[in-house]
Amino acid sequence: MTFSSKLIEKAVEAFATLPGIGRKTALRLVLHLLKQEKAVTEQFSTALLNMRDGIRECQTCHNLADAEICHICADTRRDRTLVCVVESIRDLMAIEDTGQYRGLYHLLGGIISPIEGIGPSDLNIESLLARIQEGEIREVIMAISPTIEGETTVYYLAKKLQDLDVTLSAIARGVSFGGDLEYADELTLGRSIVARIPYNR
Repeated sequence: MTFSSKLIEKAVEAFATLPGIGRKTALRLVLHLLKQEKAVTEQFSTALLNMRDGIRECQTCHNLADAEICHICADTRRDRTLVCVVESIRDLMAIEDTGQYRGLYHLLGGIISPIEGIGPSDLNIESLLARIQEGEIREVIMAISPTIEGETTVYYLAKKLQDLDVTLSAIARGVSFGGDLEYADELTLGRSIVARIPYNR
C-alpha cells in the first residue's frame, strides 16, 4: 500500500496497531476523519487523551473507573452480599448488559495459565479474600469462562474460600465448555447468572 502523504501513512500505521484493524480498515478510518470538520477530529483525539490520562482502577473491585471507586461499587442500590468473580472488564460488561444481575463484581485480571506464565500471585485474588473476610459478602458467584484454564482458576479459588463463611456458586452451563463469556448472547448469559448452581468444594 503506497501513500501520497507521510502524515496519512503514519496515521494509518497508528490505527493498524489496534486489535482487529487491518491496514485497509485503518486507511478507511483515516480518510473518514480527514473528511470531518477539524473540531470533530480534535474532539476524538481529546476524548482518547482524557481517557488515557484519567482512567484508573477501582480500589475495591479492580474495574475501570473515573474515580477511586467505580460507579458499580458506589451504587448503594446494589446487593452488597453478592460478588460475581470475572476474568476481565469485557466479561463484566457482558454480564451487565444482561440486566439480570444487581450485585457487585471482582475482576481477577486474568486466569491461571501455567503455559503463559500466569500464576495465582499475578491475579487479584488476595484483594478478593480481603473483601470476603470483611463479612458483608454472603455469596461468591464464579462467572469465569468454562475453559481448562478457567476451571483451574475456579478450583483454586474454591480451595482458598473453603474455610470462609460464604456460599460458592457457578453460573449455569448455558455457556458451552470452551467458550468465552464475552461472546455468549445476552439471554443465555443472563439465564446462566439467574440459574447459577452451588459449586461443590
